[in-house]
Amino acid sequence: MIFLADLPAPSRMGDILMAFLSIVFEGAPYILIGTIFSGIIDAFLPAKLLDRVLPKSKVLSTLIAGFLGLVFPVCECAVVPVIRRLVQKGLPLSCAVTYMLSAPIMNPIVAISTLTAFKEFSGLSFATAGNATMTIARLSLGYLVAVIVGLIVLRFKPGQVLRHSIANKIAEAAADDGHTHAPAVGFNGKLVHAMRSAMRDFLDTAMYFAIGVAITSAFNTQINQSLLNTVAGNDWLAIPSLMGLAIVLSLCSTSDAFIAAPMTAFSMAAKLAFLVFGPMMDIKLLFMYSSVFQRKFVVSLLIGLFILIGLLSGPWMQLIQSLYHKP
Repeated sequence: MIFLADLPAPSRMGDILMAFLSIVFEGAPYILIGTIFSGIIDAFLPAKLLDRVLPKSKVLSTLIAGFLGLVFPVCECAVVPVIRRLVQKGLPLSCAVTYMLSAPIMNPIVAISTLTAFKEFSGLSFATAGNATMTIARLSLGYLVAVIVGLIVLRFKPGQVLRHSIANKIAEAAADDGHTHAPAVGFNGKLVHAMRSAMRDFLDTAMYFAIGVAITSAFNTQINQSLLNTVAGNDWLAIPSLMGLAIVLSLCSTSDAFIAAPMTAFSMAAKLAFLVFGPMMDIKLLFMYSSVFQRKFVVSLLIGLFILIGLLSGPWMQLIQSLYHKP
């Protein structure tokens, strides 16, 4: 028991460091997976393949992009480097933004975690302890919001939204249009190229991720979280309060439902806003988005999502509940 006496006393800095490391250890593996995936896309995905596969209609392709998370399930930490490569490979900007916002919500892992957290799923039986209203509301509202934003982005050119370095690469690829034929590269060469691209993306993304996590850690440990209970009874205050909390907590979309479910003082609408807004926008994502998009667009995205989800969450939850309980 002597070694216990040598342990450092609890301190504010120690609490911040502990919170910082816990979030880093939770999010870093997903960033690594995302950047490896982005490197594979860069090396192995033929240029303009996505243009040939997706419908010619930009509106229809944007609607389809909202479902890509069901095929390529990634969390919000992994999706940023992935869409960066997909855009450079010819994925339309509106589709990329729609996929970026919807994938952390519209994927099987998040659906199962939400069902479990709200006791809407037990074993092989659904709705054994209630119904699946929260899961249905979360996935459907997440899809709707992502598509709305994607359709709005249709009005803009890549140079108005993307960072200049990324927009220039897209412009160069469009100007070349396949006229320059690079020498054939074998599988081993492509694999090396994929790992190099993944390494660059990881270092770039991890820097922004670390800044966001540091701010989140300070908030989580130094601010009295019980203050939120004073606004829980009023949805006009509760919804924006929980959305603000989602920004600073920076939870992973695969686990945030387990944080929201026990918040019994808050309405289902406020919890829905928390579960839809958080995977689309938080502190770490603000910095990670900055590695792909211009700062003006990131700020506009933050404000737009906050208003849109804040206005829709209450009516949307009422709609889903009325449909579920319809006699």
